[in-house]
Amino acid sequence: MEFSSIRSALFVPGTRPDRVDKALATQADAVIIDLEDAVPPEKKVEAREVARAKLEQHARREIMVRANSLDSGQFELDLTALRGLPLSCLFVPKVERGPQVESIDQALRGLEEAAGLTPYSIGAMYLIESALGVENAFAIAGHPVHGQRPAMLAFGAADYANDLGMELSPQGDELYYPRHRVSNASHAAGLPGPLDSPFMRDLDDLAALEADARRAKAVGFGGKLCIHPNQVPVCNRVFSPSERHIARAQKIVAAFEETLTQGQGVLKVDGEFVDEPVVESCRRLLRRARLDSSAG
Repeated sequence: MEFSSIRSALFVPGTRPDRVDKALATQADAVIIDLEDAVPPEKKVEAREVARAKLEQHARREIMVRANSLDSGQFELDLTALRGLPLSCLFVPKVERGPQVESIDQALRGLEEAAGLTPYSIGAMYLIESALGVENAFAIAGHPVHGQRPAMLAFGAADYANDLGMELSPQGDELYYPRHRVSNASHAAGLPGPLDSPFMRDLDDLAALEADARRAKAVGFGGKLCIHPNQVPVCNRVFSPSERHIARAQKIVAAFEETLTQGQGVLKVDGEFVDEPVVESCRRLLRRARLDSSAG
């Protein structure tokens, strides 16, 4: 799963296998089977069985599983249910400290070994949703294991606001600081732009959703968590690159490929020197726009 290409990630309750199939038929870049908030305690076993069945049915598709938190008493049971399956990403809620990353990494290594997967092939998504998590965002994002394991942060506004005893306004101005902190930590650590909290006020108000998504994009978020299929097209549109950025990226990639063909060592585009990191950044942008022919 390439995190840098995720513009929308759609939650589906683990107790609703029919909705998993419907979610996979949408344009969501990722689907998250939820074993945590959307599942009451008496339904946890059922949700795990659904997750197992869907992972077996849709092997290595863009499916994540949101486990219960590390200290919930349910996390280990979730891991047991996921053993031997072709999981592409584990979504872990309520991550607050850097050392928790090591615990999650050990758990993922166990899952990889049990499933015969390549080491570090399962991605890790960390949900930052508390005051402590926001303050420790860089310790989480910058953990050394992320030099090998794909990782990404996500922000959960509802639990964050509850942690602070804070009432959110329609404009969400109160989220200015935590959004900046989570985004800055992600980029400083070399991770993709994080996923923003889902918009939950009025599922029919797509204009308000778009405004909320644009506020997140403005501070470096790469996509948004979704709780309804109708939110997916809006998020995909907001977090897709602009035509101007696409055109420039295409120009740079084309010039780079021509340079390789001609054996030239220095590349300038519109008077600016271009090196391989810039080209790779352009390729990521084009993959996000679904326009990179080399993306496979």
